[in-house]
Amino acid sequence: MSKSISVIVLTYNEEKHLERLLKSLVQIAADVYIIDSFSTDKTLAIAETYNCRIFQRKWINYADQFQWALDNCSIQTPWIMRMDADEYLEPKLIEEINHNITKMPEDTTGIYIRRKVIFKKKWIRYGGFYPHTLMRIWRIGVGSIEQRWMDEHIVLSEGKTTILKEHIVDENLNSINWWVNKHNSYAIREMIDLLNIKYHFLDTDLRLTQNESSQAKRKRILKEKVYSNISPGLRATCYFLYRYVVRFGFLDGYKGFIFHFMQGYWYRLLVDVNVMEFEDKLQHPNRDSITMLLERDYNFKLKC
Repeated sequence: MSKSISVIVLTYNEEKHLERLLKSLVQIAADVYIIDSFSTDKTLAIAETYNCRIFQRKWINYADQFQWALDNCSIQTPWIMRMDADEYLEPKLIEEINHNITKMPEDTTGIYIRRKVIFKKKWIRYGGFYPHTLMRIWRIGVGSIEQRWMDEHIVLSEGKTTILKEHIVDENLNSINWWVNKHNSYAIREMIDLLNIKYHFLDTDLRLTQNESSQAKRKRILKEKVYSNISPGLRATCYFLYRYVVRFGFLDGYKGFIFHFMQGYWYRLLVDVNVMEFEDKLQHPNRDSITMLLERDYNFKLKC
């Protein structure tokens, strides 16, 4: 069967994960494009073993790197897929993609896929984390990525969408120390997002909220219209209680508690502490002052 999908994967030091992903992708993909941010481990050697098309480019943020791949990799297949290095396809999803991809109606331009999150070998089934659907496959020339510093999604310029039944698995194998450091970095990006909702110092990509109804669209609206208007600190507490009690996160057991507490409370509180600290330093809430402070104290040079 002729394969009709090209997959884009962004990497930096992903030797723990990449082979697991590529073993599943070779069963559906004509080409895999690795956009690497100058890894220092065995990432590129693994990619070469699987005959991936490799590009190296300095990292700015996820959206910038991914859109560069869409614009510059000269992809020829009818469909494009987005995958993260610490994800992989379940066998049933491989079968479902291979069976359906060439049979999609011409007016179907995007495909949502369900994702399972595995934390320390525990499937996080509650707390609003399942089912989690994401736009992961789209027709060439129709999809682009939102230009945001955090929580970026693929948006389509035209056409209808469908959803597959089977799953992508998100299972990071790194240590909790790595996880904490990663989310410490995420907290600065999330801080920028919340500050921008309040002060409007960056051009905002509105395409997601203007497109069709989707899970991502609903979450974005809740974040911008509800969550961002709750007092810092209080909103982190409310969000954790919503996930852990109202959405039955407690049913995920001890490992689930660790995940929901760390990702749903500690991380959100860290974001709020960063916001508070930033605003304490900010003398004038205008674009120039905000961008100067971000560059001086956080080493973030933004495109305004």
